[in-house]
Amino acid sequence: MHAISVKPNVWMIAGAGGNTTIQIGDQGVLVVDTQFAQVADKLIAEINRISGNKPIRYVVNTHVHPDHVGGNERFRRTGNAIVSGNVAGDVQDNNGAAIFAHESVLFRLLKPAGDAPAAPAGMLPTDTFFGEREEISFNGEAVELLHQPAAHTDGDVLVFFRRSDVIATGDVYINTGYPLIDLAQGGTINGIVAALNQIIEITVPHDKQEGGTMVIPGHGRIGDEADVVEYRDMITIIRDRIQELIKKGMTLQQIRAAAPTSDYDGRYGSTSGFWTTDMFVEAAYRTLGGK
Repeated sequence: MHAISVKPNVWMIAGAGGNTTIQIGDQGVLVVDTQFAQVADKLIAEINRISGNKPIRYVVNTHVHPDHVGGNERFRRTGNAIVSGNVAGDVQDNNGAAIFAHESVLFRLLKPAGDAPAAPAGMLPTDTFFGEREEISFNGEAVELLHQPAAHTDGDVLVFFRRSDVIATGDVYINTGYPLIDLAQGGTINGIVAALNQIIEITVPHDKQEGGTMVIPGHGRIGDEADVVEYRDMITIIRDRIQELIKKGMTLQQIRAAAPTSDYDGRYGSTSGFWTTDMFVEAAYRTLGGK
């Protein structure tokens, strides 16, 4: 686990799964994404070290993938949610930490794609929402959960810490490669672009377009508005190229041969591993109407 202070009360923890964001204050700790189940104890130990063993009250899941929700059950058992009261007289939920997510995350965990079994009860969100946004007031700060439909998946949320001026994006924004578009779970390239545009609408840079609102990606290094703009422009250009090739009647094989990502492959491309350039092109092709 590698912890980085983003703002005085907000940290990013990089580990085996997606990045974890934590907000710390007098009321306790709010955790965004719990990484893989097998590293949950290590992640909790690192959070306890940073927070001085403050109680974990809330967990937010940015989407359904196991590298972001795998530790839910362990975090649920460890924490104690605040169900009413204030810092001076908290009423705690003895059933553990509350887990917030969009309702699509709950549906996907209960009915996974293919033949995968349903997630255990302790892993499921305890509080879901179905609209465009949900709000949490915690540690004297407004925290907004902003649903991004049909992006990386159909249950993505941005987590915006308003006073701290930090956004945890989940996997709608990563800077380690091309975005993973999960077709089986409702992802689309246009939804990715729309989510990136919403991040850009929220972020406010400091001097010369650098700094300002900090953006914690699902994977990769901390960014700011300029980083997201660069990534958004790249995805938009590739999307438009693939769309034009589809309009010309080209097949997936012909589009791959045309190499619509070639000028970005040195930075974002991959020919092996979990998510390759060819897989990204195919996912974009299919969500843009390719047959």
